Amino acid sequence: MTRDARLSDDGSPGVTRAPAAVASGQARLIMSQAAGQAAAENFPVALRLLPRRYRQHLAAVYGFARSADDMGDKAPAADRLGLLDELEADLARLYRAGPGAEGPRLTVVQALGPTVAECAVPEQLFADLIQANRQDQAVTRYRSFGDLAAYCKLSANPVGRIVLHVFGVATPRREELSDQVCTALQLAEHWQDVAEDLRAGRIYLPAEDMDRFGVTENDLAAPSATAGVRELIAFETGRARALLDQGAPIVGTLRGTARAAVAGYVAGGRAALAAITASGHDVLAATPRPDKRRVAAELAKAYVSGR
Repeated sequence: MTRDARLSDDGSPGVTRAPAAVASGQARLIMSQAAGQAAAENFPVALRLLPRRYRQHLAAVYGFARSADDMGDKAPAADRLGLLDELEADLARLYRAGPGAEGPRLTVVQALGPTVAECAVPEQLFADLIQANRQDQAVTRYRSFGDLAAYCKLSANPVGRIVLHVFGVATPRREELSDQVCTALQLAEHWQDVAEDLRAGRIYLPAEDMDRFGVTENDLAAPSATAGVRELIAFETGRARALLDQGAPIVGTLRGTARAAVAGYVAGGRAALAAITASGHDVLAATPRPDKRRVAAELAKAYVSGR
């Protein structure tokens, strides 16, 4: 079955639904741009190492998440909430479609059909990703780390839980560990992209931590990091590393392909944090990116050690 195949309400192919209405032109443009960006990023390359059935499911999930992010970040500001509403309405069509009902209009939602049917992924996980992008339209600063962690619960943790469902290994304990890994990965990305986020009008560094280290918004707009900014980033990097280490034992609970895939996420996070450290915690002069050899070494280490 292809990723674009339609499913009946019981998950079986071959039952005709009412023709889908046409998606909005702006949504089609966003999805096209997201597909182009996906082709240039590391995640789709890593998918080629997995068995085909997992590649298809994870590629569909990635396409949905990338499109939601682009609707919330790259569309004209006046259009963003409407596009996210359109995406959520289409998600509802996928989960609630019955005989004769209209199917999803958006290709990224259509592609999720086999994944939802075969992997029993809860709708709320996808809905949370949309809600995270809605929050980005209204919230541009976070007072406390707890506030930021609550955002990560929407923006990052659902992805890890979806991956566990794709591999058929979701359990409450694994979901708990996955949440720690995914929050750490999101934090690592935020710390890498401080300058880029500021240009977009957002600061994810908690205000209470900025105050503690005497860092102002003007400091974050500088061409290179002050001593205070470096100390702040070092603190936040250590916090993310501790979370990643707490969640990493999930690898040891898995076997085979699932173990390799999740070890890859852990390895990517550790390599990203190592790149920040190697930059001297100056994330303003340039965006620290992990060395591929470091990622490979961390992957082997995580896979063998189980953490």
